[in-house]
Amino acid sequence: MAKGKKKLEVVHLVCEETGDLNYTLRRKTGGEKLKVKKYSPRLRKHTVHVEKRK
Repeated sequence: MAKGKKKLEVVHLVCEETGDLNYTLRRKTGGEKLKVKKYSPRLRKHTVHVEKRK
């Protein structure tokens, strides 16, 4: 028998310094919150972005 597909959810990455929603991802449900260094266009440098679920 075939197994069911894993559910994916839409996740936004929010800049900690400006609060801007700069990136969106689709990832599996559950697990820890992401904390990634990504480029912030407003500040023109790499900053820490955290996951915000919609």
